Amino acid sequence: MFLTRIWPSVRQAVIPVAAALFIGVAAVPAGPVFAQKAGPASVADLAEGLLDAVVNISTSQNVRGGGRDAVPMPELPEGSPFQDFFDDFFNNREGQGSRPRRVQSLGSGFVIDAEEGIIVTNNHVIADADEIEVNFANGDKLKAELIGRDTKTDLAVLKVDAAARKLTAVGFGDSDGIRIGDWVLAIGNPFGLGGSVSIGIVSANNRDINSGPYDDYIQTDAAINRGNSGGPLFNMAGEVIGINTAIISPSGGSIGIGFSIPAKLAINVIDQLREFGETRRGWLGVRIQPVTDDIAESLGMATAKGALVAGIVKGGPVDDGSVQPGDVIIKFDGQDIVEMRDLPRIVAESPVGKEVDVVIVRKGKEENVKVKLGRLEDGEQLAADETSGDGEGDVATAAILGMTIAELDDDARARFEIAQEVSGVVVTEVAENSAASEKGVVAGDVITEIAQESVSNPQQVMDRIAALKEQGRKNALLMLASKSGELRFVTIRMD
Repeated sequence: MFLTRIWPSVRQAVIPVAAALFIGVAAVPAGPVFAQKAGPASVADLAEGLLDAVVNISTSQNVRGGGRDAVPMPELPEGSPFQDFFDDFFNNREGQGSRPRRVQSLGSGFVIDAEEGIIVTNNHVIADADEIEVNFANGDKLKAELIGRDTKTDLAVLKVDAAARKLTAVGFGDSDGIRIGDWVLAIGNPFGLGGSVSIGIVSANNRDINSGPYDDYIQTDAAINRGNSGGPLFNMAGEVIGINTAIISPSGGSIGIGFSIPAKLAINVIDQLREFGETRRGWLGVRIQPVTDDIAESLGMATAKGALVAGIVKGGPVDDGSVQPGDVIIKFDGQDIVEMRDLPRIVAESPVGKEVDVVIVRKGKEENVKVKLGRLEDGEQLAADETSGDGEGDVATAAILGMTIAELDDDARARFEIAQEVSGVVVTEVAENSAASEKGVVAGDVITEIAQESVSNPQQVMDRIAALKEQGRKNALLMLASKSGELRFVTIRMD
């Protein structure tokens, strides 16, 4: 199986992903018979009113290639009378590989503001384009200007001269209100065939296809193919409830598994791109991991839910002790955090600078804390400045292997009476019945080495443990220093 962005037929890219499908047939027990509502007899009137708002996006770019490197000289038998001819032909082509050539691609989009000439499409449709042209259903063509793009959600906003022709716009609908089984209609430019309409149903909601940090796709069986990227997915009221962006297919053609960015997620991004030309997302400044059944049990939680805080980003919004490593965030600004992946999306959709209430589970008890959100893009810049762009920045404190660890600064030295000659990462707390506790690790111990490599900050500890796990190791060898500097080795389980 393959997951592919719905690239145009002229320039295509198919990315294989690890996927396994198990198909079986089981006996269905007898049950109640439900009344079935008939599907739409025709969507002709609906489609007719929407076709003018859907456009084809044509892009072109200059690339270098071809020439001698692209077409190797054939191997001829020794002594062939044609050798001189082929030598002259291919030698004369030398240097042509550096000549630019035009490459074109086609995608889809739709008008959301007729007065301003605003058009929405996918970022990957216009990525690297030197020129962008919008083709309308009646054959008209207009040059488009890129207003802004967002790689995380794969969205882009374009602008055309609204005075050049009369535009037809469509509006967004409530993507949260759609249900599995609802009818939907897709319009786009598959394989360069503009104005193509297909109909299907919503197959699933909240799909995570591991394409980005905010995956929350609508899955549909409406026929979506290469070239449909950036096109709208409509409900039966003619409202855009999704933006078609990816399919699962072994060949690039539709097999009835397509994915659309939900309108709720897209609207906020589009508004920011229109206003600022860039995104301005909320940022909490935490490293998180899933809450497993084992973790939930150890924390005294009845069910495994929420996002476990594994680390606090240095200089981030909650680097003030309001949220701590080992806390589990179960509610953010009134919204339940059911799975770990819910938190980044909800935080990102929140305004920068907003003060929000966060419900956490700390040491088995629920607590309410209030935090003021930073800006994610500032956090990414902080990461680029401090950690060569790992996406989050160095952590000031972290929870790992049943220990809470922190930088060994002057305050920590004074708190635990640690000698000046001792260096490393201080253990500030050890969870009861944890692997570290079983090995006699106590608050005030200092981690100086992991697997015979020295560590000096919490980020290095986390990175070293992660590396050992990737190597398939089951245990981590730690060198610990006592408050006075006495050294000892302990081996701690990492499972």
